[in-house]
Amino acid sequence: MGGGKIIGMVMFVAVVVSAAAGYGDNQQLQQQQKWWKWMSTGSAASSSVVKPVVSSSIVLPLYGNVYPIGYYYVQLNIGQPSKPYFLDPDTGSDLTWLQCDAPCVRCTRAPHPFYKPNNDLVPCKDPLCASLHHVDYKCESPEQCDYQVDYADGGSSLGVLLNDVFHFNGTSDARIIPRLALGCGYDQLPGQSHHPLDGVLGLGKGKASIVSQLHSKGLVRNVVGHCLSGRGGGFLFFGDEVYDSSRIVWTPMVHDRMKHYSAGSGELIFGGKATGFKNLFVVFDSGSSFSYLNSQTYQGFISLLKKELNGKPLKEANDDYTLPLCWKGRRPFKTINDVKKYFKNFALSFPHGWKSKAHFEIPPESYLIISSKGSVCLGVLNGTEAGLQNVNLIGDISMQDKMVIYDNEKQAIGWSPANCDRPPKSNNMIM
Repeated sequence: MGGGKIIGMVMFVAVVVSAAAGYGDNQQLQQQQKWWKWMSTGSAASSSVVKPVVSSSIVLPLYGNVYPIGYYYVQLNIGQPSKPYFLDPDTGSDLTWLQCDAPCVRCTRAPHPFYKPNNDLVPCKDPLCASLHHVDYKCESPEQCDYQVDYADGGSSLGVLLNDVFHFNGTSDARIIPRLALGCGYDQLPGQSHHPLDGVLGLGKGKASIVSQLHSKGLVRNVVGHCLSGRGGGFLFFGDEVYDSSRIVWTPMVHDRMKHYSAGSGELIFGGKATGFKNLFVVFDSGSSFSYLNSQTYQGFISLLKKELNGKPLKEANDDYTLPLCWKGRRPFKTINDVKKYFKNFALSFPHGWKSKAHFEIPPESYLIISSKGSVCLGVLNGTEAGLQNVNLIGDISMQDKMVIYDNEKQAIGWSPANCDRPPKSNNMIM
């Protein structure tokens, strides 16, 4: 699967730590909680409030690629003094957390030493804590906020919420150093698409997400976006100063019970023609390397592809297991340019675009990869088999070389082709 994260959506968030299933017996969990209670009675780390500097936007470089690395990541500098951490930018979840030396019960391999927590705990009654839990959540330890997040690929993080200083550079060259809440994850289980990173950067809609917290402090507008380069890297941004809104294709956000970034009901278009596959519930998820269609739509899409490839010099590569469906030619392919002519664009079309129908165009280079064996492989997978039921998901591969914007103030999702190779500098818009 190329190491790609199957999906970054939080399917079940936050249960009381002492009632968490699958994390050992209650005695072990109580010992962990006692550690936190003991720690919180010690001398607190410096929790002086850093006066924020108002800025228009924050832009952060992205690293990585869809293949062969299998994920994109961002570096954040956190703490006093600040230390670097590599995080998975995930629009499918709210909570930002770091693997944490609290001490760590179960942690996975990471590029940096585990985060050393301070004593500035978020209390259980804090609205940020409430936003991570069910309505009927009971505070077992009022002085602290325990959390658990479970991801759809089987991964999870268990820990405690605390506050620490984040270090950003604004587009107006101002330094922004707010104190924000993050999770100290002291018990992690890797999912089947595990990435060897320091943690997750939650970019969702909820109160606990980084962009929501920055917005609540008056630092940026409640807008998050990304520009993933097909050549690797790209950039992530908070705020609305790096694009021209009039040049973006906008469609309303649709609210669903899981609070995902969804454009609602889409229709599959193949080669510019309607396919009959309509009413597809579509979610945008930067935590997923690949894109997914529900089983019925996926099978229809495969049939259309195979029909199009009939008579072309490609045959299925049954000896290449990089992705479920690969094709090989007479000789190994080197780049997508070698095969683009054999494949058609497809699109997801949304009926309620602000000016007309909103088409999310996906050219061959945004749904195919060239494997290490020189085959061309399909980066659109069967979502029903991956446990997504009827959710259709636009992942990183299909968002390459586009600016994708989640505007939580206008309640709209927007996109436009863009050069994602270089982050915008200062106040210069890239579009």
